[in-house]
Amino acid sequence: MDQLRPETGSKTADRSQIRRVTGASVIGTVMEWYDFFLYGTAAALVFNRLFFPEAGALGGVLASFATLGVGFLARPLGGVIFGHLGDRFGRKFTLVTTLLIMGLSTTLIGVLPTAAAIGVWAPVLLVFLRVVQGIAVGGEWGSAAAMIVESAPPRRRGYFGGWLQISGGVGTLLSTGAFSLVSLLPDDEFLAWGWRLPFLFSIVLAVAGLIMRRTLKETEVFQAARESAHKKSSPVIEVFKRHPKELLIAAGLRLPESVTYYMVTVFTLFYTESILGMDRQVALTSTLVVVSIAIVTLPFFGRLSDRVGRRPLYLGGAILSVFLPFIYFPMVETTSPFLVLLAFILIINTGRDLQYGPQPAYLAELFDDDVRTTGVNIAAQLGGVIGGGFAPFIATALYGWGGLMPVTIYVAAVCALGAIAAYFAPETAGRPFGSTSEPARTGEARRLATEGA
Repeated sequence: MDQLRPETGSKTADRSQIRRVTGASVIGTVMEWYDFFLYGTAAALVFNRLFFPEAGALGGVLASFATLGVGFLARPLGGVIFGHLGDRFGRKFTLVTTLLIMGLSTTLIGVLPTAAAIGVWAPVLLVFLRVVQGIAVGGEWGSAAAMIVESAPPRRRGYFGGWLQISGGVGTLLSTGAFSLVSLLPDDEFLAWGWRLPFLFSIVLAVAGLIMRRTLKETEVFQAARESAHKKSSPVIEVFKRHPKELLIAAGLRLPESVTYYMVTVFTLFYTESILGMDRQVALTSTLVVVSIAIVTLPFFGRLSDRVGRRPLYLGGAILSVFLPFIYFPMVETTSPFLVLLAFILIINTGRDLQYGPQPAYLAELFDDDVRTTGVNIAAQLGGVIGGGFAPFIATALYGWGGLMPVTIYVAAVCALGAIAAYFAPETAGRPFGSTSEPARTGEARRLATEGA
């Protein structure tokens, strides 16, 4: 079987190895996103009533969404910690460690006593476990992105990176599906014990992910960079010294897709049920549909970015995301299940997926080999905090102040910042690893895009 050296096109790593790396990375990341998004669903439907009962209806939701945002605040810390470890000790080390931490913290949430049982300690412990979740997921995505993109042939980095992006959708699919099933229980049973079952299921996914990830080997790109990396200062210091512009751009690239996703999967879930009085199954089912569609669109857009470039897709998706909120919210307000579903598809599977598919390859190609995990982790998590972490909280507060129009303007403004970042971002498709300081040469990029596997 022909083999390809990921960064140069020479024959060293076969397709089965690339698929194995992608599969193990994706399955583990699915589990991490399942846990992380599970919390978001519970924050919209459960935690406000069980952990913040004294705060009132809207106050309980705000408090619950605030704990959701705390997890995002912890993600940059996880990005720094595990970015350093990933660049010094290997991508595999961080992938195994973060998966173990996430599985344990999520399972513990599933057995956590409520405020009725232990009073104020219930929300305190909930916040602590959310912080642990945030640290784990903050180190997960960048390590998985670096491993997959470094293992892939240059002309297919976007495609294989796009498969990593389905992990968020599959994680959402699993978490939303799990909550859809337990939501069928009578309300008193759902609140008493039903909501705990999806959290306890996390341990099954964690074991499966750990078994697969233990068989992974470090990438050749990391092995080549490892010796020189130990002779330099901390990867965190190095990435800020050598890539300040790339960090800012990469963080900005996260904004539109992040704010869009959390507005749909968290705020809209609360808004349709608590404000519009719709059955919670409408938003949950719509979420299941769009993340199922994303399993197809994300690898497709990743592959398309290998052919036409990362920047055109990203810029087009970001600009589209600026205008879509002005269509999305009026469609949701109709309370028509069909129009709600169509609104979900428009805002997620068009504008958001155009950006999210090429994202792993784009961000990984912006940074040097010896600081790649650190750079991707820090930038991705900073963008996630600003764009998504407190988006449901901010949107709920804005809605309480002035209705849906301030919420719409807020989402559009965040997406506009992402469009500015995409405008100033360089094109990186086909850029050889180890040479991020200069734009990819047109001839080289074209050769890599047309070279046979």
